[in-house]
Amino acid sequence: MAETNSPNPSLWWKLSWQLSIVLVAVVAVVVIGLSVYGAMILSPNVGLEEKLTAALDGALTRDPQGRVVITETPSLRAFKAANDGLWFVVATPDGEVATYGEVPAQYVGLVPYVRLMKDADIRGAANTKETASIDSIETPLGEGRVMYGGNTSTTDNMLTMLRRLYPIYVPLLAISLPAVFFTIPRVVRRALAGMREVARQASEIEPRRHGARLPVDGIPKEVAPLVVAFNGVLDRLEHEFRKRQRFLIDAAHELRTPIAIMQTRIEGMADGPDRGRLLGDVARLGATAEQLLDFERNDQATDLHETVDLVDVPRSVVADLAPLAIAAGYEISFQNELDKLERPGSLFALSRAISNLVRNAIDHGGNAGMICVSVTAGGQIAVADEGPGIPPEHHELVFEPFYRVVPRSKGAGLGLSLVKQVVANHGGRVTMESGPGGTTVRIWL
Repeated sequence: MAETNSPNPSLWWKLSWQLSIVLVAVVAVVVIGLSVYGAMILSPNVGLEEKLTAALDGALTRDPQGRVVITETPSLRAFKAANDGLWFVVATPDGEVATYGEVPAQYVGLVPYVRLMKDADIRGAANTKETASIDSIETPLGEGRVMYGGNTSTTDNMLTMLRRLYPIYVPLLAISLPAVFFTIPRVVRRALAGMREVARQASEIEPRRHGARLPVDGIPKEVAPLVVAFNGVLDRLEHEFRKRQRFLIDAAHELRTPIAIMQTRIEGMADGPDRGRLLGDVARLGATAEQLLDFERNDQATDLHETVDLVDVPRSVVADLAPLAIAAGYEISFQNELDKLERPGSLFALSRAISNLVRNAIDHGGNAGMICVSVTAGGQIAVADEGPGIPPEHHELVFEPFYRVVPRSKGAGLGLSLVKQVVANHGGRVTMESGPGGTTVRIWL
């Protein structure tokens, strides 16, 4: 797959941090909701409790007669200044009572019973809006009970509730956030398991393998439209590809007749340099048309079930082309490590491919030296010449259709491309080694 300049965003990371934000937001809303509910409905004086406990530290003492008294310390005085309606009643377990501020008349009758209550929230009836709370507190005199009320602050109540709820939401976030980052990769991996198979099959699609489509079974329905659209693109590309093939094959067929007529007429001309040049041009045109026809025919060839002898095919090619090589100034040889090596394939296509390699060596080998065709026991067929070689930057490009190292060379640039195509159809590979001492092309089948 092609690499991009910037990495693609990770679905795992995106889902993890977005779900984490959602989780934190939900927990925050729940905690704030509970705080509001607790501060305004369940315990409207909860904000006073902690401040009152702190103010009573040092303010609650006994007089010389041993009675409980409340001394107005600076902290109690400051607390009173911030809550001008503050009042409270302190009761010890033995029944002693001390009051501070003006106890609402509605709750005066409860004073003797404060020591009997551990905690309570008291709401006034329809004729009063006063509220009071009773809590157990630890004082320098021991455990006591305090009934209190005053100007309660909703903000203080909510902040107090938030502090009291932290044993719930802090562990919840501490457990759930890592769990999100731990489980999301597994959820994503399982959800996209079918996509990995689709990606694998997509990477194996070849232009010459018609009818290949990606499966839509087993993939998330949100992704299925993308796969369906991709299959539609493949349908359209294959349709256009077949139209191109039909056009090129028909064009190559149609060129045969005028080329043959031209050749017949030129052969009837009087001998001379013009006649020789015209015959060479017509021969080149005919060879190009035949190569184009072979190229397109092989592109559609899928029947590779013949039994082919990889020793006999190159041997026959060498025998057929030996006169042409010798006439061009070469020596030609054939070497084999074994007498027979059978493989499934197309006899015609392989013969054409090896013939193209030998002809390419004859055309570009410098008209001197040895052309050697060899077959190894491992199924490697090599064609080597002793020509000037091909520059390294052209080694891959020469296998592309219509590419020529020398733009005005007499070849059409289809010979090596056809070789690569035939070898690919047979599930093999082709390599080239070239230098000043010659060029060797190897194919493995």
